[in-house]
Amino acid sequence: MVKITTVKTKPYTDQKPGTSGLRKRVTVFQQNQHYAENFIQSIISVIEPAERQAATLVVGGDGRFFMKDAIQLIVQIAAANGINHLVIGQNGIMSTPAVSCVIRKIKAVGGIILTASHNPGGPNGDFGIKYNISSGGPAPEGITNKIFDISKNLQEYLICPELKVDLSKIGKQTFEVDTFKPFTVEIVDSVEAYAEMLRGIFDFAALKELLSGPNHINVRLDAMHGVVGPYVKKIVCEELGSPANSAVNCVPQEDFGGHHPDPNLTYAADLVNTMKGGEYDFGAAFDGDGDRNMVLGKHGFFVNPSDSVAVIAANITGIPYFQKTGVKGLARSMPTSGALDNVAKALKMQLYETPTGWKFFGNLMDAGKLSLCGEESFGTGSDHIREKDGLWAVLAWLSILATRKQSVEEIMKDHWQKFGRNFFTRYDYEEVDSDAANKMIKDLETTMFDASFVGKKFSSGDKTYEVAVADNFAYTDPVDGSVSKNQGLRIIFSDGSRIIFRLSGTGSAGATIRLYIDSYEKDPQKIYQDPQVMLAPLVDIALKVSQLQEKTGRTGPTICVFIDAMSCTWKNQLVLSATVISPTDQGLRKRSIHWRNL
Repeated sequence: MVKITTVKTKPYTDQKPGTSGLRKRVTVFQQNQHYAENFIQSIISVIEPAERQAATLVVGGDGRFFMKDAIQLIVQIAAANGINHLVIGQNGIMSTPAVSCVIRKIKAVGGIILTASHNPGGPNGDFGIKYNISSGGPAPEGITNKIFDISKNLQEYLICPELKVDLSKIGKQTFEVDTFKPFTVEIVDSVEAYAEMLRGIFDFAALKELLSGPNHINVRLDAMHGVVGPYVKKIVCEELGSPANSAVNCVPQEDFGGHHPDPNLTYAADLVNTMKGGEYDFGAAFDGDGDRNMVLGKHGFFVNPSDSVAVIAANITGIPYFQKTGVKGLARSMPTSGALDNVAKALKMQLYETPTGWKFFGNLMDAGKLSLCGEESFGTGSDHIREKDGLWAVLAWLSILATRKQSVEEIMKDHWQKFGRNFFTRYDYEEVDSDAANKMIKDLETTMFDASFVGKKFSSGDKTYEVAVADNFAYTDPVDGSVSKNQGLRIIFSDGSRIIFRLSGTGSAGATIRLYIDSYEKDPQKIYQDPQVMLAPLVDIALKVSQLQEKTGRTGPTICVFIDAMSCTWKNQLVLSATVISPTDQGLRKRSIHWRNL
């Protein structure tokens, strides 16, 4: 008989989870007494006591440092609180998309995901605990607020400290727990349920022919020592026949091999350089927990995430899943480029523009309004689950290659010829003085909301743009009627080009101003030009209209997100890739930066 112990504790005031859960440095979870236990108890406390004896929870993580310790705590605290059944990935491993898949398949009450997504791991890295609900999606604000309220008043938690589970052994382990019926922990193959789902979405026979037939293409898939490694090995290599050496960095590591598991041109530089050699026809990288992806073509041809979801949308009827379900609608986050809008308009599909956050997509999916969605930060997904899904996006691309018999570059260029091209990038100005940043945004809003602003023309170089819309983006959810205001200042021009300003992080480390530039071009003679040249006029107009440099004292951004493999200037240097300094919960973290003098 396993004994239940009541442990007295003191509440923490900083355990407010977002839709991405509670993310902190590992040292916060390790060094603050009962910190992890308090938060796990707070999550389980939102499940009604009367429901717990019939409840199943799914548990999995991305393999990062402290994950296995946290899983044992979840097991011990779940048992003590009367949860009936836990389903856990073997060795604790289960990707975020797979957790969503399993929750939905077995009709679990929810799931706990141990990840900090694309943030660095290891003893000095980040850790996170995230709660997903029965739909398989991230807990909505109502539930995360309830978890936070419980955490702020927590005086004790229940735990079975003697209970230990072997995470390596597939099968059921049953324990007799004091006062409750038997508690079952089921260790499952991390990949199988997810692979079974993908078999029902894609034409695996066509994919196998593409990857291992007589005229197969060569692929290079980089799991970046994150959770996707076992999935790529079993599905792409073993089942679809791609050579074993086409998948690299496939063993999950607690510190992601000392690298930053973020699939972009900076942190997946090894993949980019390998692809430039021309040996491989298709390349992809994934983040730590498997929900983000980056797609590359031969010679390192880069597909920006906004274009990626647009291409999948334009070719969506070639995927068997959508042949069965139909296409209910498309959606993108507001800062994401308008490339998807062009497809929706041409194909007469419903398009939704939502605030940043996957929960907005989930609401639309649950209501049967949405089939495919994406965001500029390397996230793509569909209504097969309620999370973004990196491997699903890669198989969608491979399905398009199999159907069209073209290269990534040819498909992308055909797409631009048909729909026009959205040149797109993002500049982040970090640690700007909060007062200066707020004043800049307030002054810009005053300028934009002047009655004479709409219709005004702005010129730079040989380009002239006319303002069609000027607003602070607000979203009324068509499902539940909730309203999200002040989501970002938008200047939309008559040709569809856009300038967007968003402000975040107005804390002690200052504010971050994000500037998004989305320049639409439909002239076939110009769609292949240098992105830097094509974006320069709008960047110039954005800086002049906002007076950002004058009002913040910044001569350039601290981060250029190279969504179009573009470079930008910072303090008279050409920044080739980088985050310079990033604010975190524990102060400042220096990250990699590479530059050369102009």
